[in-house]
Amino acid sequence: MTDDRERWALILGASSGMGEATALTLAAAGYRICGIHLDFRAALAHVEEIKSKIAAAGSESLYINMNAADDEKRANALAALEARFAEARAAGRHPYVRVVMHSLAFGSLVPFLAEDPKGAADRKKMEMTQDVMANSLVYWVQDLWRGGFLERGSKIYAMTSEGSSRVVPSYGVVSSAKAALESHIRQLAMELARLDTGVTANAIRAGVTLTPALMKIPESGAIIEAATRRNPTGRMTTTQDVADAILALSGEGTGFISGEVIGVDGAEFVTGS
Repeated sequence: MTDDRERWALILGASSGMGEATALTLAAAGYRICGIHLDFRAALAHVEEIKSKIAAAGSESLYINMNAADDEKRANALAALEARFAEARAAGRHPYVRVVMHSLAFGSLVPFLAEDPKGAADRKKMEMTQDVMANSLVYWVQDLWRGGFLERGSKIYAMTSEGSSRVVPSYGVVSSAKAALESHIRQLAMELARLDTGVTANAIRAGVTLTPALMKIPESGAIIEAATRRNPTGRMTTTQDVADAILALSGEGTGFISGEVIGVDGAEFVTGS
């Protein structure tokens, strides 16, 4: 059966790294892109470059600079997307959000224990990281579902990492958020299936990938060295590897893949140290 609906991708964290690569790859495949990002003035020129590339691919974009964890701003963003959908319906098209990608990397990179309390995890750092990197997924999916943006065939992806189950000295706060994110995906997958929505939810566990988020980790050099050594392909995962996987998984015939943590890493995770 041919799906003649207008496909949109809503990408949280769409201005760099895996979110940027996925936006460009999906746009080239005919998706329209709603990109949520948080950037200061110096980085906005790059956002304009991304939008230009999407337009050059013959697609449409709606990029919104905002805090993705803010409830009021989330409501405003979805109102803006609904306005685009209304225009499409008026033109006789049937838009829906085919892909939701949660790729937010904004968390505290500090150990739990440090002599100076300012250099250690505290309530504010823990709760902020959990809210942005894990809980925000639930709130976006709730609003997308209640607002009618999701339809049968919609795919939800949350970007996780092997840090959800392994330890790095400065990664404890983020690690706990990634573990929660995977739990949220399992719960969403089950509830969406029981409601017979036809919507799937999976976590994507990319291998160590050169992104701005990786370079903020104090141990990034050692992490890169270990990943290059461990990966049996002899190289690190790239953002394009992730984007290509999401495009493939978002095609037809994948409606029974849900609630999983899907590795995109060239067998890095299973190879060990």
